[in-house]
Amino acid sequence: MTLSVAVQMDPVEAIDIDADTTFVLALEAQERGHVVYFYLPRDLVFREGKLQAYARPMHLRRNHGDHVTLGNVALMDLAEMDVILMRQDPPFDMSYITATHMLEKIHPKTLVVNDPFEVRNAPEKIFVTKFEGVMPPTMIASSAEAIRDFREEYEDIIVKPLYGNGGAGVFHLSPGDENLSALLEMFTQMYREPVIVQKYVPEVREGDKRIILIDGKPVGAINRIPAAGESRSNMHVGGRPVASTLTPREREICSTIGPELARRGMILVGIDVIGDWLTEINVTSPTGLQEINRYDGVKLESLFWDAVEKKVG
Repeated sequence: MTLSVAVQMDPVEAIDIDADTTFVLALEAQERGHVVYFYLPRDLVFREGKLQAYARPMHLRRNHGDHVTLGNVALMDLAEMDVILMRQDPPFDMSYITATHMLEKIHPKTLVVNDPFEVRNAPEKIFVTKFEGVMPPTMIASSAEAIRDFREEYEDIIVKPLYGNGGAGVFHLSPGDENLSALLEMFTQMYREPVIVQKYVPEVREGDKRIILIDGKPVGAINRIPAAGESRSNMHVGGRPVASTLTPREREICSTIGPELARRGMILVGIDVIGDWLTEINVTSPTGLQEINRYDGVKLESLFWDAVEKKVG
């Protein structure tokens, strides 16, 4: 099977080839003989019922400083592609939402991964609330009074933007911290949306585990240990990756959410688990494949393309 694959992503020239998940997904497609194209979200064009993009043929190699060759730009009909990988990074803003509306016009005749309708309807910090018994105590609100009541009940809390990503804007307010009012004022000035408030889970000091699910099934995990003096474990803010396996509780969480992810066409998903609690379901541009590959001696991008080829076939 030879497929035509277009990758909608951020600038490919700037990626870290030792960490970027999109890189290994596209490289595996290339190694399987698929024809791979690259374009940016801003290259999309919808005109007279046809979705197009100014795309370029892309050839990748694991060569530092020389990892990509791009061909000439051409206006391509995306309905003629077999697969579109929607892999630009959040924020999940109106630009992102607009891209899902546009890609929805060609899916599922052209397989878009993940399903753009379902991505749009699964904001990562809200979607997780669909599942009972998997989250720590959580509240989504704009009301300062409601947030103060929550803080009074649980004392030790996390406050973060509802549509943030990468650990940006995540604050830990321990008991006695007097900054809540100032923090809420700042959030009100910066965002129109509510904030998400959660009971602080102290097990985060032992790590925030990223688990990858392909077509609803867990295929690997890596733990991310926060740096000293830091409550966030994201690797780009100093989190340290360590090898990990799934606990019985984590398998229970995956069995709770997995069938629904598969039903919604979420082929590649990354979830975040702290202690016994699921905190996020990442469906936009989940990462972590290369780290898991290195620690577990696996090739998760191969499992991904097995699932995609099965659906296309």
